[in-house]
Amino acid sequence: MTVVTKDITLQSRGDCDIIDITSQVAKSVEESRVDSGIVTLFVVGSTAGITTIEYEPNLVSDFRNMWDRVMPRSIAYEHDKTWGDGNGHSHVRASTLGASLVIPIVNKRLTLGTWQQIVFVDFDNRPRSRKIAIQIMGE
Repeated sequence: MTVVTKDITLQSRGDCDIIDITSQVAKSVEESRVDSGIVTLFVVGSTAGITTIEYEPNLVSDFRNMWDRVMPRSIAYEHDKTWGDGNGHSHVRASTLGASLVIPIVNKRLTLGTWQQIVFVDFDNRPRSRKIAIQIMGE
């Protein structure tokens, strides 16, 4: 069994910034010595999440707008009383989306559908430097 650990570092704009990281993850898998196994992605931080989506402009817009309808920024969040930084909505959205994703690897390739990309979503209310931990495991 081989285990390879890497990081992706990126700059995000916040406010539901959605960034396609598929090529960076695929490159990490290709560079590893793993032919068959899994890759686990984990967002380091509590105001961002990770998922898969068809990364096309209209669906990205629909996805972004859904968060405003379901968990609006404009309502009161108890967390905002703790630090006064106004990002309670960011924490709730991130915990709902989730901080990790696991994808099978077959023949050194990610097992993704034709229209399926890996996206990082930053819900915070300001730009940030972000880190995603990648762990590739297999044979």
